Amino acid sequence: MEERAGVDYVTAEEMRKIDDVTIQEFHVDVLMLMENAGRATATLAKQMLRETTFGKRVACLVGGGNNGGDGMVAARHLANWGADVSVIVGTTKDRVKDVPLGQLQVLEKMGIPILSTDYNLRDYDLLIDGLIGYGLEGNPRDKVAMIIKDANASGRQILALDLPSGMNATTGEVYDPCIKAAATLTLALPKTGFLAPNASPLVGDLFLADISIPRSVYERFRQHSMLFQKQPIVKI
Repeated sequence: MEERAGVDYVTAEEMRKIDDVTIQEFHVDVLMLMENAGRATATLAKQMLRETTFGKRVACLVGGGNNGGDGMVAARHLANWGADVSVIVGTTKDRVKDVPLGQLQVLEKMGIPILSTDYNLRDYDLLIDGLIGYGLEGNPRDKVAMIIKDANASGRQILALDLPSGMNATTGEVYDPCIKAAATLTLALPKTGFLAPNASPLVGDLFLADISIPRSVYERFRQHSMLFQKQPIVKI
């Protein structure tokens, strides 16, 4: 853990412990955390679209883990708010974990396009990066790597969910390839990797979202929990 300007930054392992305690001891269901993360992402996406979602084209780039599930929830909210949403999946359906798979099935029932090929990211107004979560160590590979490259080459603004895919959450090491985001919405607490000098240009504007981690969990890990007194999304 590191502290900067009154804000605690955590390593990937520290964040994992916070998540585990929240889910296992406090029984805050992962679906609740995912819903909160996805809605916060959709809310910031709406701000990046100048508060106009109707008719705007948004591509949610998702992997098969919980970070991808967060992106799928964001896709659902944005579609409900009138955006023309597509979901670009960086893995095969059989490799999507159970909880995000449930989110994917909801999107299918809603008729939201689920694409793995034949997409052009230049056709969208905003890209949401939910490809890889905070556990990444090493270069992104295969289809995910190709989507990251396509996103960076598109010239469209990118909102990274929790951290830019391709960045080490703890050290800030930038793997190849790595999302270059216009803004990053990190969840619960910012990651120590954001403090690395080479990370800032890829993180863009940094925002922090409240996803309903109990205050006593923050206190157990000796971390501040009063950042969300005024609003659930704060710029840091």
